[in-house]
Amino acid sequence: MRVLVPVRRRVVEALLTLLGASVLIWALMPLAPGNPARMILVAQGVPEPPPEQISALERTLHLDRPVLAQYAHWLWGVVRGDFGLSFVSGRPVAGEFAERLPATLTLASASLALALALSVALGVLAARYPRRWPDQGTRWLALVFASVPGFVVALLLIQVFVVGLGFGKAALDGTWRQVWLPAICLAVDLSDTWSRLLRANLLGFLESPTAEVLRARGASRWRVLWRHGLPNSAVPSLHALAVGTAVLIGGATVVETVFTWPGLGSYVVESVKTRDLPVIQAFTVFATASYVVTSLVADLLSAVIDRRIAVDA
Repeated sequence: MRVLVPVRRRVVEALLTLLGASVLIWALMPLAPGNPARMILVAQGVPEPPPEQISALERTLHLDRPVLAQYAHWLWGVVRGDFGLSFVSGRPVAGEFAERLPATLTLASASLALALALSVALGVLAARYPRRWPDQGTRWLALVFASVPGFVVALLLIQVFVVGLGFGKAALDGTWRQVWLPAICLAVDLSDTWSRLLRANLLGFLESPTAEVLRARGASRWRVLWRHGLPNSAVPSLHALAVGTAVLIGGATVVETVFTWPGLGSYVVESVKTRDLPVIQAFTVFATASYVVTSLVADLLSAVIDRRIAVDA
């Protein structure tokens, strides 16, 4: 029961955060210039919609109702997955999102797997040889990864692999077969922070009494690191992993745009250019929910792995 109380509290906090964010996101529409009903009709091929047609669509979209009623209608639609109509295409935003979401999830999954593999390799290597050349080398490598913007890495990968070696294509189709170049670009961007955090956690464990007992029983440094250090470093690393996962799920807009990856990121960049507010609202809701949900999952997993967190919360 002591575990359930903080779990319920964290769930309530997450719901309140989403509710507060929804108010700010919805406010984009009434504060923006122009008539949403007129924009949708123009997108549907009516260059100069008559006032009665605009009024009819406003009633359909509940834009003629009081502000609180408009917000309630919009929020109920979001809960049901209805984000309205695009100002540019005139199509339901949810349908256009559904077409592009698989490509974004494919890229996020591949990037996450590569980032985890690279971070674990660099973090364990640095912890195995602290303050020696492997540690210094991984530190400089992480510094380079953190200093170079993602779009620069993307352009370098295209120049070297696509233009120079003829490997892959610059315009990608969103499938697993072509995901690896943008995935490498995103994994490099995440692994700098993850690898240094893992190194610090592993070194902290190696200095603990538990590690001393294991070494006294004859366990090698490698065994202490892999068998015991990595599981004990899981809780401190969960929140960094959650934030990075939310970034990937929410859409790596720059990388998707450079590689013309047909996901949500490149789609929302075009929507910003055309001021397609329903699409921008939907993407903001999706990105915010990704951060809140992944953070909540990290909190709950931390409480499950280490019961002291649940009791002290």
